[in-house]
Amino acid sequence: MRVGVPTEIKNNEYRVGLTPPLVAELTAAGHDVLVQAGAGLGIDFTDSDYVAAGARIVGDAGAVFAEAEMIVKVKEPQTSEIAMLRPHHLLFTYLHLAADKPQAEGLMASGATCIAYETVTASDGTLPLLKPMSEVAGRMSVQCGAHYLEKHQGGRGVLLGGVPGVAPAKVVILGGGVAGVNAAQMAVGLRADVTIFDISNRRLAELDLAFGSQLKTAFASRSAIAAAVREAHLVIGAVLVPGAAAPKLVTREMIASMKRGAVVVDIAIDQGGCFETSHATTHQDPVFTVDGVIHYCVANMPGAVARTSTLALNNATAPFVLKLANLGAEAAMAADAHLANGLNVAGGKIRHAAVAEALDLPLG
Repeated sequence: MRVGVPTEIKNNEYRVGLTPPLVAELTAAGHDVLVQAGAGLGIDFTDSDYVAAGARIVGDAGAVFAEAEMIVKVKEPQTSEIAMLRPHHLLFTYLHLAADKPQAEGLMASGATCIAYETVTASDGTLPLLKPMSEVAGRMSVQCGAHYLEKHQGGRGVLLGGVPGVAPAKVVILGGGVAGVNAAQMAVGLRADVTIFDISNRRLAELDLAFGSQLKTAFASRSAIAAAVREAHLVIGAVLVPGAAAPKLVTREMIASMKRGAVVVDIAIDQGGCFETSHATTHQDPVFTVDGVIHYCVANMPGAVARTSTLALNNATAPFVLKLANLGAEAAMAADAHLANGLNVAGGKIRHAAVAEALDLPLG
């Protein structure tokens, strides 16, 4: 199969779909890999590194899309990329369609087969291709929140861990999944006062067992969230419903009740966000303020630590990329129901139930 890797063009996105080691695996298996010139330079993978791994370097994205059968990316295709997709293409990347109807409609119009990293499942029901980026985003959320709590950033001027004689900051984490747990690990490590919310009593028990007295757990009722948010210095939204839009757990009224200079970090912004006041931002312009509360809602948070993120993502995607290249999309999905769960768009139709419901489009 001819596998293509274009340079990512989203704002401040330096990650790359394939690393040279994964290219080497593909070429060793007999596949032809085309990499756009400079695609890996943002994280110090040179064109020479890709050539040494067996790839061909092509001049621009147009050449990649024109020649490749499978396109491997990191972020959702931008408008100019969607325009280059054709019915014979297999696109393998993050899509997050539930919060992006224009992209969904563009992919439908292209006729391409589009498999989303974020809805591929594992045998235990987890999301193996979302997990590494959730780990990165969860850990980043605390360091970003701590940064914007600094007074010169417009924050309240609070140190997360406090000091002897001065209480630590109160951190509220909404969601006890991968991102939430990684956020909790970082916040606990910085000696903050941490409470994590979830709707699963079983998950709360697991978190209690794992963290012990290092943090508090709470059932995510509306009233409990409202009370905790009101007193919090930092609130991290880490809620995920696979393929669907994130639920709005924090209302505008709750935001208005918060301390001036408090910070919210919306990890769920790729799926529409879990704060009513959220809208997607970029690394170039990452924050905005509503009712005196700083909102960090960068839609590709892991792009800030692009090398770590790319290496972690390729560790997870490698077996799926190889399976798709070796068997082709149809046979690979027939052989692997978990990979088939990643199918979001094909033949001009939405093929994932949660995406169809979120976008109010028919399921094909």
